[in-house]
Amino acid sequence: MLLGRNAASLFWLARYMERAENTARLVEVAYRISLMPRPFEGHRDEWRSTIVSAECTEGFFAKYAVASAETVINYLLFDRDNPASVRSCLDTARRNGRAVRTALTRDVWESLNSTWNELAQIKPAQVKADTLPGFLDWIKQRSMLFRGALLGTALRQESFYFSQLGSFIERADSTARILDVKYHILLPRSEGVGSAIDTQQWITLLRSVSGHRAYRWAYRDSDYEAWNIAEFLILDNRMPRSLSFCYDWVVESLDSLEELHREAPACIELARATRNDLRGKSISDIFATGLHEFLEDFLAANNKLSSEIASSYNFS
Repeated sequence: MLLGRNAASLFWLARYMERAENTARLVEVAYRISLMPRPFEGHRDEWRSTIVSAECTEGFFAKYAVASAETVINYLLFDRDNPASVRSCLDTARRNGRAVRTALTRDVWESLNSTWNELAQIKPAQVKADTLPGFLDWIKQRSMLFRGALLGTALRQESFYFSQLGSFIERADSTARILDVKYHILLPRSEGVGSAIDTQQWITLLRSVSGHRAYRWAYRDSDYEAWNIAEFLILDNRMPRSLSFCYDWVVESLDSLEELHREAPACIELARATRNDLRGKSISDIFATGLHEFLEDFLAANNKLSSEIASSYNFS
């Protein structure tokens, strides 16, 4: 059995690599929406909305008075004082990787190390409006390289399952937050709902999770409707970034650990409860109680599961 601290390092290594990618995706949503026409005042708050959804308001406004493109991009991508910035995430992932170097394949370690070395050569001043999309793509590609190395070279044993847990718990968190950005942007003015700008924002959201083409395949006879897009990103277990897909893999990873250890940790029932809740809901149920409220409850349950996993497996 892995020592608790080694299991924790693998869990957080994968989680921070996923978080770096997902932070880039949050910034991409705000950036693309900021380029759209702004017929309503409520559409002028995309950068602050991103800080709110990333749960970085306290740290951000302790340093900056205004949430502008420049300040938010710097804080979420490069700020060493922000533990959720891309730079901080990649640094923490690499440190966790060094702590369990012998549990990683050469390909996994090299994907981590080369990413960190390349990032060290990039200066924040180099990332301007015209180069931001390319930099965000680079972050996503490096995360995918790590994930591909893990899936393609790691033995299916404890180290792999703890890595999968970290990845999918973090991914579920991100999808919920990206959906919540859309909620916050439209919240001030209901007139925008159903308009052309509303539709463009939903399309942007789909592209930020690499789900635009998949959505068109799944809903080929439908327009870009909030109802369908929310269903796609929450309940469709064919979509790799949906909440349902993530929790299928969370439960499968915990089931595999249960089989290896021949005992069921307390956290597994919480994971199954969340998965079963997703399976038992319809999108009409979610909209009836409120999309924002549903997302808040989901994020709380997801955070609780992360804490329960740490407790069950003695993360130190």
